[in-house]
Amino acid sequence: MTARAPRRYRAAAAAGSRRRQPRVRRASAGLSPVRAGAILAMLVSAGAIYGLAATSAFGFSRLDIQGTSLTAPADVEATLGLEQGLNLVGLATDPLEQRLRGIPSVKDANISIGLPDTIRVDVTERRPIVVWATAGHRFVVDVTGLLFAEMGEAPSPAIAALPVVADDRQTAASLGVRSTLDPVDLDAATRLGSLTPAQIGSTARSLTVRVSDEKGFTVSSGAKGWLAVFGFYGASQRTPKLITGQVQLLGALLAGREPSVATVILADDRDGTFIAKPTPRPSATPRP
Repeated sequence: MTARAPRRYRAAAAAGSRRRQPRVRRASAGLSPVRAGAILAMLVSAGAIYGLAATSAFGFSRLDIQGTSLTAPADVEATLGLEQGLNLVGLATDPLEQRLRGIPSVKDANISIGLPDTIRVDVTERRPIVVWATAGHRFVVDVTGLLFAEMGEAPSPAIAALPVVADDRQTAASLGVRSTLDPVDLDAATRLGSLTPAQIGSTARSLTVRVSDEKGFTVSSGAKGWLAVFGFYGASQRTPKLITGQVQLLGALLAGREPSVATVILADDRDGTFIAKPTPRPSATPRP
């Protein structure tokens, strides 16, 4: 018997024909118990929030302000403009904080809600470095030169200890809260304002710093003491950096002769001179 060749299988489909894809049955998108429960919980929660927002049980009645020494609490309250009874549930605090930053003495502010009826305000004030005195006013100044508040009659010990610069210039009359000092003036004022009698070997109890249109910056030991003329300063020529050398020169000119010195003129950090006080005339000898 003749052996038969193995049988070849034909292709399931003719060339070029598409294969039939198996049909996939998708699960129904109907609500499952878990999904229905989640939706119900959301609705209950939304209803609860709406109920809290509508109730008078969480109405505003107390404002707790912290961190103010130069900022009047009344200014904080007026700036916030909150009505008594305002519902505190869901109250947006960011816009309120932004309002407070508009107060010149306020550097930053943080507001928190204390249910049922309290709004707490934590104020961070600007840090004063010098007091700028003009006719009838004393302003506290920060590191940027901003006059951000007027010093009260009973300042805190920290404010009372700040150096004071008296501005006698004509332009000083226009200064007020929100004014900004020239950077050169601020630099010179802080350098001279930090000067102590001990640094120049003086016996004076304190020093007074002034700036005027006639003499520029001056330092005085008192009404019957000496006056040191430091002069005017600019941004590129004769800058306040000269003051370090001028202070050393002042100490050298006062050494051993302070009681007799009336005026010291400091042309720069190397050139200076002094004018002595007039010698008192001897009294007439009484006739016998």
